[in-house]
Amino acid sequence: MNYIRHLTGFYNKIQQDERLNPTHISLYLALFQFWNINHFQNPISISRNEMMRLSKISALGTYHKCIKELQTFGYIEYIPSFNPYKGSLVNLYNFDNSEVQNLNRKHTKKRTTIEQELNKPRIKIDTGSRQALIPSINNTNIINNKQNVNTPKSHSLFEQPSVIPNEAKRNEESLSNKFHPPHLSEIQMYFEEKDVPAEEAEKFFNHYESNGWLVGGKSKMKNWQAAARNWLLNAKKFNSSQNLPSTSNHQLTTKSNHLSASTNKSYQEKL
Repeated sequence: MNYIRHLTGFYNKIQQDERLNPTHISLYLALFQFWNINHFQNPISISRNEMMRLSKISALGTYHKCIKELQTFGYIEYIPSFNPYKGSLVNLYNFDNSEVQNLNRKHTKKRTTIEQELNKPRIKIDTGSRQALIPSINNTNIINNKQNVNTPKSHSLFEQPSVIPNEAKRNEESLSNKFHPPHLSEIQMYFEEKDVPAEEAEKFFNHYESNGWLVGGKSKMKNWQAAARNWLLNAKKFNSSQNLPSTSNHQLTTKSNHLSASTNKSYQEKL
């Protein structure tokens, strides 16, 4: 079936039928779409909700009225199912003109024979060389060589440009400089080499693991060994500062003892 001729016959028929309105035409085109999906085989199974959504009909009464009138006007054959779990059936009539179809068949036979001869592939056999023939559309080098012989050759589709050595080195350096958080065992081995107890290594690991390995809580860490050395320097300063209050307290106690008065003191003595 030729759906173009069918639609042409349908529009020729509705042009003379004054009983139809745009709602009838919209519903018929929705049925025609389902018929097209079913490869123009009758009958087709339809759903009311799908037909109303496709034909843009919002009222149930309008839908039932239009589909029944399409049947009475001779456009379709409607077989309702009256079962909510089973779709209704519709047969669509073929409006293709048989006389036009027969005339077109005669013309198509002549056209197909002429088109087959014109569309036959021209195979060029080269017995001297086995080099593959490249279409002139894809082979842009032929046009470029005719215009200018000294022009450089263009890269083919399968050739990949060579990577610049400097860019390759930059890529390798960027990959090598990328920071990877160390494991606790690596930090413990590094602290053991510095003669530092393992507890300090665990403090270092827990501190930077908790803040996402950020230096100062802002910038990302680049070298954890350098951060570990700073950690050890700060730890030594912190430990030395803890010993200072003891000496100051000792001085304060001596001064307080020096200024304290005794009960056996003679107030006639000069200060």
